[in-house]
Parts: sequence; C-alpha cells; structure tokens
Amino acid sequence: MSLKLLPLEQHELAFFKQQLQEAFQLGAAELEGSSSELVLPEEDIEASLKKDGAAAFKAELQGRIIGGAIVVVEGDIAALDFLYVAPDAQGHGFGQQIFAELELLYPKVRLWQTMTPYFEKRNLHFYINCLNFQAVEFFNPHHPDPTLKGRECSEEEQYFFRFEKKV
Repeated sequence: MSLKLLPLEQHELAFFKQQLQEAFQLGAAELEGSSSELVLPEEDIEASLKKDGAAAFKAELQGRIIGGAIVVVEGDIAALDFLYVAPDAQGHGFGQQIFAELELLYPKVRLWQTMTPYFEKRNLHFYINCLNFQAVEFFNPHHPDPTLKGRECSEEEQYFFRFEKKV
C-alpha cells in the first residue's frame, strides 16, 4: 500500500479540518477522557493556512484521505504547523511516511520546527524517536511562548514542547 502526499484541494478543506480536529481530540481524550470542548479550534487551523508560505497536504491511501499536514516554509526553514493521521489509521507508520514525503518535497529545508502539547505522549515519542527531532524548548507559565503574548489562554494551554530537526 503506497501512501501519496498531494496538495489539498479547496473542496476537501472541510473534511481535512474535521479529520485533523478528530485526531487531536483523540490525543486529548486518551489523557483526560472524552470532552465536548474542542482541543483544536478551527480558527487555529485557519490561522495556519493563512500564513505566508503555507501549504496544506492530504495523505491518500487507496483514494482515501488518511492524514495530512500544514507546513510553512520560509527559505531553508520549515514550520510543521500540523501533521496528523486519522484515528482509524494510526499506528501503521503513516505519520513517518507523511513526514518523509514532506522532506522530499522540500529538499532545500535545513531546519524543521514544530510544537506539541506536553501531554501528547504519542507525539513526543513520534517526533523524538521516530523522526529524530530534538526538544529544544519547553513553554510554561514561567517561560511563556512569545507567540501567545496578549492572547487569553488557560494555564494548561501554555505547556508545549518546541522541537527542531536539523537536516
């Protein structure tokens, strides 16, 4: 089974957002139990899509979207804003395949960056052990993420790891 990473088409955007939100919701539910509160609001996805240099990709397997990514590339630095695998497709190496395809699409990138919440144990394992990223910063109330300045957020939302991968 060959995974294909393709540019996301406009008519697929609603499904992409829904699937991305479901994947993030599952990660939070594994830690805190099921909740009706959205872990990933649509505004966050939209903000990422509107950044200069942003590109959205769908991961297709046998004609079905099973994941995707949003990357923001500026010169030789790429921010991996979102990478997800649909809940029913997780645990089969598709996340690694998606990232490998991104690296092929962006051969001039020398530094990949991403962030993940502290509670996402699967993400921590994935970025460090599977993709060889390094944790380079831990944001918390004593060391806040500068991009949150002026934004109202709970204490829980302030705990994130920042990762980098040098190529």
